[in-house]
Amino acid sequence: MSKNRSNGSFISALPWIGPAILLILGVVVWPAIELVKISFTKINSAGQLGGYNGFENFKTLLANPNLPVIAIRTVIWMVLVVGITVIVSLPIAQLINQEFPGRKVVRWALIVPWAASVVMSSIIWKWILDLSSGALNLVLTQLGIQSEAVDWLHDPRFSFYVLVFVAVFVSVPFTSFVLLAGLQSIPADLSEAASVDGASPWQIYRRIKFPLLRNALGIATIINLINVFNSFPIIWAMTRGGPGYDTDTTTTFAYKMAFIEYNMGPSTALGALNFVFILLVVMLYLRMTKATRLEA
Repeated sequence: MSKNRSNGSFISALPWIGPAILLILGVVVWPAIELVKISFTKINSAGQLGGYNGFENFKTLLANPNLPVIAIRTVIWMVLVVGITVIVSLPIAQLINQEFPGRKVVRWALIVPWAASVVMSSIIWKWILDLSSGALNLVLTQLGIQSEAVDWLHDPRFSFYVLVFVAVFVSVPFTSFVLLAGLQSIPADLSEAASVDGASPWQIYRRIKFPLLRNALGIATIINLINVFNSFPIIWAMTRGGPGYDTDTTTTFAYKMAFIEYNMGPSTALGALNFVFILLVVMLYLRMTKATRLEA
C-alpha cells in the first residue's frame, strides 16, 4: 500500500519536477556522459573525433611532467582556501549574529563580494595588485614598507598566495551566512541556561554552539570544496595559470591544454577525472544532507 502511494505521489509530482529533471539531464548528465565518452576517443588538435582510443588519452596525460606538481598544488589550493575561509567565517558569523547598531549594514556589506561577479572581483584585485599602477604597491611604497614595487601576480614567490587570498575574500561571505543560519537555528534557551550556570561566553560557544554547528559547518565546507576546485575565473582572470604553470590547478590546466596548447585528448581525460572527483564530493554532500535530515 505504501509503495503504491509512493508511486502515486511521484506521478502526481512529475508535472512539477519534470522540467527540472529534463533540465538536469540536458545540462548536466548528458554533457558529463559525452565528456567521459570523448575521453576514450581519439581527437586531433582541431577537435575532430576519431575512433575508440582506449586509455591512450589517460596515458598521455599521466606522462605529462607538469601534472604531478599541478595535482599537488590543486590539493594545497583547496585545503588553504577552504580551511582559511572556515576559520575566518566562524568569528564573522558569531559577530553578525550579535545585536549591535548597524548590524544590517554590516551584513549587507559582507554579502557584496559574494553577490558580485567573480570575474569582476578578480579583475578589480588584478588592478589593485598591478605592478606599475596598482594601489597596493603605491600605498606600501609611500608608507616605506617596501622600497620598490612588487610584481604580485607574476612573481612565483607571491602569485599563488595572492590567488588564495582573493579566493578566500570571495568565499567568506557565503560561508559566514551559512554558519549564521546554523547559529540562528540553535535554541536561545541553551545559551541562557549555560549562562545562568556560570558559563563564560567562550565556554558557551565552545561547548554548546560550536558542536551544534557541525552540520552547517560540514555542508559549507563541502560546497566550498566544489566551488574552489572549479574556481576557474579567479585564476584565469588574474594570472592565466602563470607564470608558466606556477598557479595552475587541474581545472585551468585542462583548459590550457585544450585551447592554448591544442592538446585535446589529455585535456578531455583530465576533465573526466575532474568530473569523477566532483561526483565523489557531491555524493558526500548528499550523504551528509541526508544524515542531517535524519537527525532532525
